[in-house]
Amino acid sequence: MIFSGCTTLGPSSGSLEKRSNKLSNGLQKAYAVPSVTANRLSPMIIQSADRYEVPPLLIAATIRQESNYNTYARSSGGAVGLAQIIPSYWRQSCPGNLADEYTNIQCSAYILGHYNEMAGSWFKASAYYNVGPAGYRSSFWTRHKAKKYARSVKRFEKALKKEL
Repeated sequence: MIFSGCTTLGPSSGSLEKRSNKLSNGLQKAYAVPSVTANRLSPMIIQSADRYEVPPLLIAATIRQESNYNTYARSSGGAVGLAQIIPSYWRQSCPGNLADEYTNIQCSAYILGHYNEMAGSWFKASAYYNVGPAGYRSSFWTRHKAKKYARSVKRFEKALKKEL
């Protein structure tokens, strides 16, 4: 699996600690994430990225888009946590407490990896993350919304990459 655009954080780029420190510094600079939060979440993001072969910058950018690194975020649609995951939909694939940071980040990586396999691209996987594959296919307007979301995630990803 190629980690496009984030070879500096990929599995062959050093120890978990080294990659986590680099990501933590990037999160603080690019997104103004408090150091204590960035230091706590960075290893979780790196481990999840490695486990599911998802670019760590994509996971980090998705979290920025979804909750702005607010662990306690809740949506009116029932989504919870950093990556705003809907427990009723993902409970089978992501067992555990989805309000827990580690479980939430692991699940977001699983979802992005799963959607990448379905879609064949990280951009489309990100769009699916927003509206689901069926939603993406349902109408022009839903697809337009999903692509707009994916472009926003891509901008967050580029901003983070610039700070690494």
